[in-house]
Parts: sequence; C-alpha cells; structure tokens
Amino acid sequence: MALQWWQRAVFYQIYPRSFADSDGDGIGDLDGVTAHLDYLGALGIDAIWLNPINPSPLDDWGYDISDYCGIHPDLGDLAAFDRLLAEAHRRGIRVIVDLVPNHTSNQHPWFIESQSSRTNPKRDWYIWIPGSPDRPPTNWESYFGGGTWKYDAATAAWYLHMFLEQQPDLNFRNPEVVEAIHDVIRFWLERGADGFRIDVVQGLIKDDQLRDNPIRVKRDPDIPWYAEGSQDPLYSSDRPEIHEIIRGFRRVSDSYEDRMLVGETWPREQERLADYLRPDELQLGFNFRFLLARYDAHRFRAAIELTEKSFGPGAWPTWTLSNHDFPRHITRYSRGGDGDARARVAAVMLLTLRGTPFIYYGEEIGMRDAEVPAGSKRDPVGRDGCRSPMQWSDARNGGFSTSEKTWLPCGDFKTVNVARQLNDPHSMLSLYRRLIQLRKSTPALLEGSYRAFEGAPEDCLVFHRDTPAQHIVVALNFTADPRQIDLPAGTILLSTVSRSSYLTKSSLTLAPNEAVIVMLDV
Repeated sequence: MALQWWQRAVFYQIYPRSFADSDGDGIGDLDGVTAHLDYLGALGIDAIWLNPINPSPLDDWGYDISDYCGIHPDLGDLAAFDRLLAEAHRRGIRVIVDLVPNHTSNQHPWFIESQSSRTNPKRDWYIWIPGSPDRPPTNWESYFGGGTWKYDAATAAWYLHMFLEQQPDLNFRNPEVVEAIHDVIRFWLERGADGFRIDVVQGLIKDDQLRDNPIRVKRDPDIPWYAEGSQDPLYSSDRPEIHEIIRGFRRVSDSYEDRMLVGETWPREQERLADYLRPDELQLGFNFRFLLARYDAHRFRAAIELTEKSFGPGAWPTWTLSNHDFPRHITRYSRGGDGDARARVAAVMLLTLRGTPFIYYGEEIGMRDAEVPAGSKRDPVGRDGCRSPMQWSDARNGGFSTSEKTWLPCGDFKTVNVARQLNDPHSMLSLYRRLIQLRKSTPALLEGSYRAFEGAPEDCLVFHRDTPAQHIVVALNFTADPRQIDLPAGTILLSTVSRSSYLTKSSLTLAPNEAVIVMLDV
C-alpha cells in the first residue's frame, strides 16, 4: 500500500513568536514565517506545525486560548494566515495548526459565562464541583505542579484546571462542548489547514466518579516524572472514554480530503501509545520516551524496539528529538560530551528510522537553549530557553528582528546561524539537508522495514532498513571511542565525519560519535 503524505513527510515545528519578526516589534509573526518558506523548501521540509496562533492572554503562551477561531494580534490576522497557507501550498508545503481542546483561558467568553452563575447555560461546559473552600474534590496534581482545583467563592464551587488556574478544563462529557470543538476543527479545515497537532489529547476525559489518583508503583527510566512514589494519573488522564472523543475528531477531519491528526500523547504506560493510533483515531502520536531518552544506545534502542513491538504493522511511528516543552536535545547531549557530534548522530537516527520525523526549528543548525536572565523570563514553568529566537545570521538579534529588544533573549547567534552554515558542506545545516534528501530518494529509508542488526556492540545502535530491492544498514556509535562492526560489502552513502574510504568490505570501524548509512551490495 502506498504511503500517505504524512508518512512520507518531514515535518518542521515552528514556534511563531520566535521564528521571524516581519514588522520590527520584537515578536515573530505569521508574515515572518511566510517570508522564510523558501528556506524551508530548500531544506526539504514537507509540512510545518505552528504552535498556537490564537488570541490568548498568554498566561501559558498561547495554550490558554480566548478565541479558537482568531489570530493573536501579535502574530497577525486571519488574512496573514491565509497568505501563509497559500504560499506554503504553492511550494508544496502543508500546514498543520495546534488544537488545544482540553482547556481554555479563564478569559474565554465560554468560561466567563460558565463562572457567572450556577444556572448559566454554559455552567456544565466546564468541570464544576460544589463544595466548601477547605476540601478540594480530589487529590489530582497539576501538570505544572500543585493542586488542580480552584475555589470560586461567588458560586461556592471548585473548577478543575489540570494546568494553570487560568486554564479551566472543558467538560467533554457535555455533547455541546464536543460539538463546539468539532466546529473549531471545521473552521480551520475549511480555511485550508492540513490538519492538527492536538494538545494533551489523553487528558480530555476525567473519571466520572472523581476518584483520587493512586501512587505510582513502577518508575520509568526515561520519563523523570514517572518516578516510583509519584502520583499515577489513573483517574485524571488516559481514561477509556477518550477514544470515542478522538474518533469524533477523526470523523470531522476525514470529512475533508487528505487531512491528518497528530497527538501529544502521554498514555500512563508508553507501551500503550499504539492504542491511540487506530484506523479511526489519530494518524500519528508523539513518542516522548524517545524524545526524553538520554544520549545512550541502550535507551534509544529500548524506545525504538518497544515502539516497533507494540505498534505492529497497523500503526506508524513518529520521532522527534526536541520541542517547545523541553530543553533542546543538543543542550541535553552537551552535558558530559561533545554536543555537536552527538547531535549529528541523533540527526542520522531521526531521519533514518521507520516513521515520520519532526524537526524543531533551529535544530538543523544546532541551536542550543538560550540563557534567559531572571528579569527576562516569560514562561511560568521555565521553558523559555528552548523557545529563543531563530538565529538567521550574525546581524543584530541574529537576523530575527530589527527591534531594540526581542520578546525573549537571543542565543549564541554570532557563532551558530543559518547564514554561516548555508554554504558550508560540513555544517549541521548541510548534514540535515543531505539526510532529508537521502531519505526522500532512498525507498528503503522511506518505506522499508526495520529490524535490529545482530552482533553489534551494545553501546552502538545498528539497524537494517530493507525493501526487496534495497538493503540499508544504519550504524550509530554513541561512544567517545572507536567501535568495529562486521558488515557485508557495501557503500557508505553518508557519514557524519570525513572518511578516507566510503567502501566497506568485511568490517567497518566507526569513529567516536560517528553515524553512517551503508547501502549493502547484496
């Protein structure tokens, strides 16, 4: 069966406030994205994901929406979105937008009505529990720390907020809420969006009996907050009824041609990620065990093999190394090692695995987290560093903006920027371009099967990608020492280091932190 466009695509995540400022106010915007579509096309990008672009009071920087069908004035307007969409589509680039259905801003008109009285028609659009101010309804913990219930003295009731108290949770047990979000989906698809990344999708339905969450009895080696003794969100997340909500989203999406849904999926056990990727649910779901894995062949191997084993033939993997919620991977990998060399190994891994890769803006030039002084911090939970402005050149503000001051401080743009790397064949940017082009032109990398390579050193990750006509081996050395791998004869299509020979005979010696892609002769 031929692959769908979202299976063949390389996606690129854009945090709009930090990508490019077109009007000199220090804030990135939609016209800034449009102005750099040719750069993305030359990189080989097939689709972009825009972080939230809706009106918002910015308590959680766009994930607290006050109008689902508008554009935040800092970023432009609907005409700017239409221009971006038209120009992207003209270049063959698809556009997906962020859908945040779990909660709204407390300044959304729906919540203002809901909070106004117990008898308001929108009261049941949110999760309200009558009570006294000394007894929250459950012990549930917020994703941002602390409790999840806020007392409203005027109506003598608690409302639920799984994030900030300014982000009240919608009640997806109310059919009116479900239909309202369906209308939001229709609005953007009618406008021409190619799909959605759905925020905190596993959390849309909570336990109807409001039972307390238990304590987690098993730690997860890759996800720090899945620690033994932490709270297990058994009743506040990942409930069985969520799948009918997702099926409803998919029915709306499928009523338009060639659209897709990718979920921010945090099942209570990562082994169950495939439960969200059924033929009538999500097409793709982010794999956070892989994203959060430390730079270690054992950890990546465990994440990949768990995915391959649990997914089976019916689900399609998604891979990403960084996003807007966590420190950039090159920053993490730099702790105790050569971050640049390690990031090159990771790039080869990302773009050669079976599945769909997502690149986070600036990753392709090796952007690190910016240092953000205390007086310049914006995010309530400290994620500013990975959201710093894109580094286009060594000019003022890294070419991001002509403003005196940017909304977040810029990073090390004097040494790491697009202009410096654009024509350097040895740069990180050139590596990403070559990898993406190789992925697109090599059927085994695009649609071939995955299987582990037997007999490789344990501290290396080596795997096959095969079609009946092509046999590829990808070998990744995660150590600071050379490693030898027994390989059949072949040709090295790509290496992350300079080599005197690009032919293999009976063995291959990998340099420290080297990654190679080998086309076997047999």
